[in-house]
This record gives sequence, structure tokens and C-alpha cells, in this order.
Amino acid sequence: MQGKDTTKSTFFQLFKPILNKKFLQKLQALNIDKYIKKLKTPQLIKLLVHAQLQQQKSLRDISNTLNNDKFSEIIELDSISASQISRRLRTLPPKLLHILLRNIILQAAAEIGFKNIKHNIGQIYLIDSTTISLCLSKYLWATFRKTKAGIKLHLRLKFFKNNVLPDEAVITPAKPADKTQMDALVVEEKDAINVFDRGYVDYEKFDIYCEKGIRFVTRLKSNAKIQVVKELTVKDETIEKDHIVYLGTKGINRMKHPLRIIKTHDTEGKPIIILTNDFKLTAREISDIYRYRWQIELFFKWLKQHCQIKHFYGLSQQAVENQVFIALITHCLLMLLKLKTSYKGSFLTIKRLLKACLLEPFTLFVKKLYRKPKRSSRGRRKIDHEVVFKYTVKQVMAGEADHLNDLTYDPVIL
Repeated sequence: MQGKDTTKSTFFQLFKPILNKKFLQKLQALNIDKYIKKLKTPQLIKLLVHAQLQQQKSLRDISNTLNNDKFSEIIELDSISASQISRRLRTLPPKLLHILLRNIILQAAAEIGFKNIKHNIGQIYLIDSTTISLCLSKYLWATFRKTKAGIKLHLRLKFFKNNVLPDEAVITPAKPADKTQMDALVVEEKDAINVFDRGYVDYEKFDIYCEKGIRFVTRLKSNAKIQVVKELTVKDETIEKDHIVYLGTKGINRMKHPLRIIKTHDTEGKPIIILTNDFKLTAREISDIYRYRWQIELFFKWLKQHCQIKHFYGLSQQAVENQVFIALITHCLLMLLKLKTSYKGSFLTIKRLLKACLLEPFTLFVKKLYRKPKRSSRGRRKIDHEVVFKYTVKQVMAGEADHLNDLTYDPVIL
């Protein structure tokens, strides 16, 4: 039983979603902890999420965290060896962590209120994958290239108010193409818009999506065969072309259904050709939707930088998959904590504060989260390069430029 002091801690508030009744009932139904005397599954998950927050690089580091008496007491575990953690990590079914991830996602979605948050264009889902490199000699099951191994995290994110929430995840070896996971990731709901990159271009699938009314926005490959059927009127300066077309070569891979291509430019002025089967939205709306896809790239960057998924604790396929799922669960727990505290700042701020205040009372954590800095900085001094240049020219003209040959001289310090 959790004491009052424990339930008021930041630790308890962070891990409260894991103690959800549905997940605990599922855990009991699968009999996963039936013969486990030490390190039950909820304890293992808490240890591994804590390791993600602390970015611990080894199982021994995780084991040593229990030398902190307060942490040991709150997790209800006196000690555990690195080998015991390793064994539980490689024998725990990834399917269970996937169930937990889905459970936490539903809790977060309820907190966010997706039913009430709807874009005029519908619900936006971002789909992409990222490759995580592995050592070939250690991970033979994940063969990728001759000298390299790896896995792929195929992910679907739900986009809302310039934020994203993981919605579905599939982990595979790195070799299979991205489009092999389209059926698992594409959302078939009427108000859904699936946004993905050109690695998912598949004419046969696109015909099926058109028949089922599944909307998508993607990029067109540079070598695509195009037959223009109709040129639509362009009213926006940011849009260069808006055409209705048929894709593919007649008699080989020609599509049955027409699509729409929109030519615009990115922030650097480079041309982008966007492909969609939506004929109702404006060209500007379609181009804006595709720009949202960049959010999934930022998500992958955050996950790799601030969670432990580049260095793995185990060598087996199950251990690797479990660790990736734990990283996604950690992100979702942070999202729930952010929603709980109504904090508008960055994820990184919450994560950094958690590392220092995890065992403190939750009220103190929230107080520190909203604490204003004592010192207000005016920022770095802006250098007026024009003034520096004129002053230097003046010195040269006056024959007072010998000091410029001195490598220690800084003309900015006048």
C-alpha cells in the first residue's frame, strides 16, 4: 500500500498512469508476474522509465540507483542485480509494453480532449520512420547492410495545437521499406488526413485509399510519370501550380483514380511538389498540412537526444524493442505531467526538473516549475560590426595599425 506521503510525491504523480486498473487487470490476465518473486513488471517499468529520464547507460547504473534509500523505499525494492534486470528485460513480452503505451496514449488523449480539438480540415496524423543503428557483430538478428545492423521505429503521431502525441508504433529490422508498414499506420477514419513522405509512395495503395475515402498528403517522387488532366486556378502567391493528374505509365502502373499535385516552395525557396487525393481543401491548406510533417522529425530528434535509445541494455530483439517502447512511454508520461500542471514551456524543462525533484512533494515540483528566474539577463551584447570596421579603417589611415598583427588583440573590445 502507498502511504499518504508517497502518493503526494512527484514520483507517484508521474507513474500514476501506469497503475491504471485496465493495465493491471491485463497484466494479471496474462500471468506475466505469476512466478516472479522479485522485480514485478510495474517495478521494472518504473526502473526503466527512471533510467530514461536519467539517461543511464548501463544496467549496473540502474541497479545502483537503489542505493538511494529514498528511491528504494518509494519503488518498494531493496536491491536488484544487473543480471536480474537484464533477464526481465529480455523475457518481458513487447506486446505488453505496447498495450501499456496504448493505454497511456488514451489517457493523454482524454486529457487533451481530441473530440473537442478538431481542425477545420480534420484530424492530422503524421507518419514516418527513423533508423536506429546497431553493431552488426552484437545484433545479428537486425542485419541491415554488410557492415551495419539496425532497427526501424515506424511511428504515427497525432498533431494538435503545434504539439504531437504518439498514436501508434511498430518496430521492425531496418531493412524492410517504409511502405511495408502503411496498413498498420494509416488511419481510415473519414475526418483523418494521413501525412507522410515520399518513402511511402505506392500507386496500388493510393488507388485503394481513393476507393475507401482515406485522405492522404505526401510528396511526389522526381521520376514520377504524370499526365495532367486539368489545371486549377491558383489564387495564392505561395502556390505555383495546382493540377489534377493521373500517375503512372499506361499499361504498367497507371492509377485508376486522379490525384492532385501542388507545386510550392519550402522556407529555403526550394521547390516542393505535394501529392494528395483531397480535392476540397485549398492549395494553401494542403501545403500547410504537409509542412506539419516536420514535427515528426523534431520528435525523433528529441527522442534520440533525451531518451536512451541509441545505447541498449540488452542484445536480444525483445530487449531492444522493450527499451524503445519504454522511451515512448516516458515521453507520454511527460506529456501527461505537462497537461496535469498546465505548463506551457518545453518538455526539456520538465525532464530536467524531474531529474532533480522526482522524490520531492508534487506541490514543490509545480512551484519550482513555475518559479521565475531571480536574475534577468539582457542577453549577449550585440556587436555593431559597422562601427568596428570604421574604427579599424580609421586606425589604419592614421598609421596606428601595428597592434592588428598581435594575435591577442580583439577589435571588438574598444
